[in-house]
Amino acid sequence: MGYYFATSPCFVCEQVFTYNPHRVPSIRNARDVREPVCESCMTQINERRKAKGLEPFPVLPGAYDADEISNL
Repeated sequence: MGYYFATSPCFVCEQVFTYNPHRVPSIRNARDVREPVCESCMTQINERRKAKGLEPFPVLPGAYDADEISNL
């Protein structure tokens, strides 16, 4: 059994983090390419949205975990 994950900088804070590339929340950049957002930034973004009375952005279960290769 094997596992996979991706590693890159967060689009918001630029800190390198690991994530499941099929589940991580992302933001489209100026070139319309999806860029990943780390868990810490998503938590802060969603707290601000809730404070404004907006729905939080969804974060899928396992978004920041490795996944089994058999789940590809």
